[in-house]
Amino acid sequence: MGLKDSERRDLVKYRLEKSYSTFAEVQVQLDNKFYRTAANRLYYACFYAAAALLIGNGYETHSHNAVKRLLGLYFIKENKLDKSYGKTYELLLNMRQKGDYEDWIDIKEEDIAPLIEPAQKFIKEIEKLININP
Repeated sequence: MGLKDSERRDLVKYRLEKSYSTFAEVQVQLDNKFYRTAANRLYYACFYAAAALLIGNGYETHSHNAVKRLLGLYFIKENKLDKSYGKTYELLLNMRQKGDYEDWIDIKEEDIAPLIEPAQKFIKEIEKLININP
């Protein structure tokens, strides 16, 4: 990417804001019983936060799996981020991929509901790490 420090800070801020706005979309989707879309938006809210953290620390990512791998390698394995957040992220990634790409997958409210609070905590924990490592 070759970003200047100011560009990197702006991109991190943008991705974190995008994370929160995407998280806000989840409730709209749930209210309208669009559970597959809610799963997608919940995953992307966490993806944008994770990408912000990685970008802020100089890691370039070009795929969803790269974000998962780098997050695990540099933050979870180094105990900067609790393992439970890695599990939440992986659950959301798998649910999003199944919902977006597989046929005959029916995502229900009870599939999404238990992941909302952990996803919100994931985003807030990422934000704390970003503030520690501006």
